[in-house]
Amino acid sequence: MKLDSGHFIAVVGGACAGSEAAFQLADRGAYVAVFEQNSLPYGKIEGGLPKWHVKLRDKEEAKIDAKLNHPRVFYVPNVRLGVDVQAQELMEEWGFSLMLLASGAWRDRPFPVAGIEAYQNRGFYYQNAFVDWFNHSHEAAYSGQTYDIHDGALVVGGGLASLDVAKILMLETTARALADRGIEVNILQLEQKGIPKVLEEHGLTFPDLGLKGCTLVYRRRMEDMPLKSLPAGDLDEAQLAKIQEVRKRILTNAMEKYCFRFQGLSRPVEILDKEGRLTGLVFERTRVENGRVVPVADSRFTMETPLVISSIGSIPEALPGIPCQGELFHVDDAETGRLGGCERIFALGNAVTGRGNIRESEKHAREVARHIAEDVLHLDGDVDNQPWRLTADQNRVLAERLIQLQASVGYDGDYTAWVARHQPVRLESLVGE
Repeated sequence: MKLDSGHFIAVVGGACAGSEAAFQLADRGAYVAVFEQNSLPYGKIEGGLPKWHVKLRDKEEAKIDAKLNHPRVFYVPNVRLGVDVQAQELMEEWGFSLMLLASGAWRDRPFPVAGIEAYQNRGFYYQNAFVDWFNHSHEAAYSGQTYDIHDGALVVGGGLASLDVAKILMLETTARALADRGIEVNILQLEQKGIPKVLEEHGLTFPDLGLKGCTLVYRRRMEDMPLKSLPAGDLDEAQLAKIQEVRKRILTNAMEKYCFRFQGLSRPVEILDKEGRLTGLVFERTRVENGRVVPVADSRFTMETPLVISSIGSIPEALPGIPCQGELFHVDDAETGRLGGCERIFALGNAVTGRGNIRESEKHAREVARHIAEDVLHLDGDVDNQPWRLTADQNRVLAERLIQLQASVGYDGDYTAWVARHQPVRLESLVGE
């Protein structure tokens, strides 16, 4: 294999941020190896974006495919950092010029009630695996965990992800209640039209189903839910009030369309238990003062439920050899992504921001890639002034080792064919658009 001299960069994670950085650096002359822990590189586009987002999912995955199909990108599927390869191994033994961590935020933020972990799958679920189950449980080859759905569930959290969880609960319980009446409905159409409209087509109302519906519980007010982001810079009272009104309208419209309830200014503090199973939560009321959540004294109340789903955010998975600060990777500067104490390791996307926003992730990856290309590696400058540049022989040895690793997981280098073979069964292909 003939390769030129230059830089060879390892990117961990191939989704929105990883594919964007890989493409930007490859397009400026670097070789890039993308290590992806799954067969396909789509990350939360596939596992965290609910399956009713058909057009958005297909659009974003096509963008990822186009970037990873770059001739200077070596895609390495089914290889997990910290398990199959180590960060120190890639940098010291393999000899990559730099490493970029675009592993995303897949780990659920711990639920803030002592002892809750003992109730996982016994009345308590975390969001990420639950949404992944919803997205793929219709596949004949699905072998992951199965989740029981219960009417009257509580979703604790805020933001768009918590709305998705509430919608999943309402769509599933409504579809099952209709199936009990001999009425089969398409989940995708139920989401698109909304529950009341579909029920009306069958001469029914939501109370006719005998369902309680789920409740979304948030520690702040309805207008504080981050359903619409605040723009950068200072806002005057009129601008803030307008954004808050938009947030309220988004939530109210979702509640009407999917028949769930909202409980604000409440945060969980204790578990209700019966025979080792979670049967509810104790909450205390809160108020918002100067942007901070403050508990209200002597305000505790209980909410009984057969199921609680935590949707309070996602954080990066800790990786061996990678420094962390709190819940996120320890970066010296969020804009450049440089990891604290690591001259040649950078982090980007959700692994730094802690948010699941597609556009923010891509933008951050683009900015970090630009910084690396222009300010770190000087890819557009004199080759004699480019640090960590590898010889053609070094790059060839690296590429040959990557091809051997690809072969060990059954990947022959044909990215398009690999994606086609591993594409999941789409629900819309089973039920029709």
